[in-house]
Amino acid sequence: MLLLVAMLTWLPGTLPLAGSKWPMVAIVVLLFPIFGAALVRILLSGADRHSMWLAFRCLPGRLQAVLGALAISGVLVMLLSTAGAGSLQSPEIKDGRYFAFDTATHARGTIEVSHSEYEAILESDQRSMFAIPGMLFTGAAYAVFAAGQLRRADFGFRSP
Repeated sequence: MLLLVAMLTWLPGTLPLAGSKWPMVAIVVLLFPIFGAALVRILLSGADRHSMWLAFRCLPGRLQAVLGALAISGVLVMLLSTAGAGSLQSPEIKDGRYFAFDTATHARGTIEVSHSEYEAILESDQRSMFAIPGMLFTGAAYAVFAAGQLRRADFGFRSP
């Protein structure tokens, strides 16, 4: 869902979530426990990367395709977002004027930008805000499914 919202930032206009802080709070509140549980599940399985990859390969083909498509779309969204973003980030409005932080090495600091630049920077920041956690959730899903497959294989191997 987060990757879909990240892709919606390329549509004309700004997302209605632009001024709200609650989406990021909800993402953080959900991301850390889910990603942490996935990491614990991997550690408890005791598997190495090769075993996890083999377990992933034993998952149903549709699930592999969905997880692969999510991972590839997340990477593409991030690559396309960073390619067009330039060195400006963290847009804000002060006294009716638009500002952004310039991270270029020669002119580091806050600069005034036009309204159109402000909207482009805002969309780029939103894209990253939704794409990065989306990719982390995809990684957590990969870990949980692969660890579950390993566990299922272990129980199947132990059965008489």
